[in-house]
Amino acid sequence: MSDELNKMDQEREAAAAKALDAKDKAKDVNTDTSEKAGAMAAAVDKSGLGRVNMDSFGPEIARPSDEVLGWHVLDLEDLPSKGKFYPADTVIKIRSAKAAEIRHFSTMDENNYIDMEEKLNSIVESCAQFNGAGKRMSYKDILEEDRIILLLSIRDLSFPEPENKLMLKGRTEKTKKTVDIELSVKNLVPTVIDEEIEKYYDIKERTYVIKTRSAGTVRMKPPTIGIMQEITQYLKDRQEKDQDFDKAFIQVLPYMQADWRTLNLNKIFQMEMEYKGWDEKKFMVVYRLAERMKIGVQTELETTFDGESAKAPLDFPGGIKSLFIISDLAGELL
Repeated sequence: MSDELNKMDQEREAAAAKALDAKDKAKDVNTDTSEKAGAMAAAVDKSGLGRVNMDSFGPEIARPSDEVLGWHVLDLEDLPSKGKFYPADTVIKIRSAKAAEIRHFSTMDENNYIDMEEKLNSIVESCAQFNGAGKRMSYKDILEEDRIILLLSIRDLSFPEPENKLMLKGRTEKTKKTVDIELSVKNLVPTVIDEEIEKYYDIKERTYVIKTRSAGTVRMKPPTIGIMQEITQYLKDRQEKDQDFDKAFIQVLPYMQADWRTLNLNKIFQMEMEYKGWDEKKFMVVYRLAERMKIGVQTELETTFDGESAKAPLDFPGGIKSLFIISDLAGELL
């Protein structure tokens, strides 16, 4: 039975790769057209054609595939963070994933957390552009909990066909009718930080600046992809050296560090030493604050069906790989 399932997985991934290769080849055709059109335009510029305007007679000059198919501006309001922890002028753009990027993603080992994170981040790194504070930012500056929105949005651009939608089984709240609910951005329900914490948000610093009796003034915000990568590396280093680590410290650390660029193994070690010098009151204040400023999406999808609310557990049918590997092989077979 396991051999049959493995064979089906291989066939499914092969079908996805074949379809994506075909799309990439189509993009190459556009590039060839662009080169020919460019040569014609150069010849016209050199020799001239009198007063005749030939723009309407020659082939349309093809633009790069990313430009034609689109770098699409992401609506920051769709993000769990609403973009409020990014520079005020932030613009995030996304495009569809290419065949080579999806082939790399397909090698994910879903039983290996570090490998799974690397593959998810590779899609964001390749298919997203982040500009803010008047400069190009890194994908590592994107909040960890905003990533799910980018991944689903990139998937929608990569597989726009209706048969490639990810569907989950749900129920209507009143009539308990079983319905299909799409795993998509529009059906995700973001978590909301309560007003007691929200009132400390500083629009100039783009973070929470919280004044406390026991811990003084504390600056905290949800962690970025880059910060979580550094912490993961720290945990991996401790495990390889067979050294213990403080789990409570690891829970609050992501919210205490503002920039991943200044975080490394030595800095984390120094912060841990400082943390061990906290008294009980300061620890409890920071720990509770970190718990209450978690953002993300809720564990259930929600939509309306025949005028009533319907919900489904948030899950990835076919595993996390199904984000970019076609789950319905039958839909690709003729």
